[in-house]
Amino acid sequence: MTKYSNLLPEGFHDALPPIAESVSRLERDVLDSLASHGYARVSPPLAEYEDVLTARMKGGEKSDLMRFVDPISQRTLALRPDVTMQIGRIAATSMAQAARPLRLSYSGQVLKLRSGQLRPERSRLQIGAELIGTDSVAAASEIVSVAIEALQRAGLSGITVDFTMPDLVDILSAGPLPLNPAQADEVRGELDMKDAGGLTGLGATGYLPLIEATGPFDAAMSKMREFDSDSLLTSRLDGISAIARNIAGKADLTLDPTERHGFEYQNWFGFTLFAEGFVGAMGRGGSYEIDQLDGQSEAAVGFSLYPGPLTDSGFGVKEKSGLFLPLDHDVAAAAKLRGEGWRTIAALSEKDDAKSLGCTHILSSNGMEEL
Repeated sequence: MTKYSNLLPEGFHDALPPIAESVSRLERDVLDSLASHGYARVSPPLAEYEDVLTARMKGGEKSDLMRFVDPISQRTLALRPDVTMQIGRIAATSMAQAARPLRLSYSGQVLKLRSGQLRPERSRLQIGAELIGTDSVAAASEIVSVAIEALQRAGLSGITVDFTMPDLVDILSAGPLPLNPAQADEVRGELDMKDAGGLTGLGATGYLPLIEATGPFDAAMSKMREFDSDSLLTSRLDGISAIARNIAGKADLTLDPTERHGFEYQNWFGFTLFAEGFVGAMGRGGSYEIDQLDGQSEAAVGFSLYPGPLTDSGFGVKEKSGLFLPLDHDVAAAAKLRGEGWRTIAALSEKDDAKSLGCTHILSSNGMEEL
């Protein structure tokens, strides 16, 4: 006799009602918001040839791939851990001749080889938008503004945008505050922890002001201006300040110039999205470059949202009023009520019970009645 099990691999789970419905609703709200700004939907495949996928991956992302051998081609395939790199491939190949700036949106599952303590799930929904062909202040301002609006349309409020400068240590370590690659990695680690003592112990006291240049945007930016005494960072600081001015009033703004979690491939600016009442980031974005087939690169800006923690907490779940339809119900009346937004559940036998099926009303010969 076959023994059946409901055991799933670690980091994977079923989405059941009403959570699955709230996920679909949030996904639709975000994509509709992106479409209203001209972002056209694309849908890349879940799996690609490993060498094609990894060619566009940065840093440690290559070690986070789930791989398997394709029985047809005998080549190694990989399941995507991120959709953004696939959008880059599409932009550089299938849509290389499309007019720029190119606005694309997407939504799909991504799979991680490993999970973390804060994010134990290995299968995640990623929704996002990419603006390809420029990383100007105007483009960056649009992408941040669109991200804020998408979250608000999904029902979130109290949005905070935390700006960062992903390549800051690279610039400083190659210039006025020289470090070799190993030292730079150590300094990044201490800056991640905001450990002034650790930086002092490494002899990297020149990086200490970066710890203080964190917090509400205006005050933190002023400290960054003071730190940038030789004007090496002026263009970047001016650009981020201009973005902040362009989105003023749409969200609370903060600055953490050395934040690098989730910014493996961004360059001159990045941002993290937070929402009131929820712990952890709602999404991230920033500027980056897409490798072209001719060896050149193309500037782009974009963002990705990961709504899993939101919906898993019950956000967006709506109580639905169900209308029970007895065996002898008026078919035309039921159709009219569905057109008005009612969710109908038809009896299939005399044993079907309206309340146990989640119905709040019944369609009788006298019309709709509350149970």
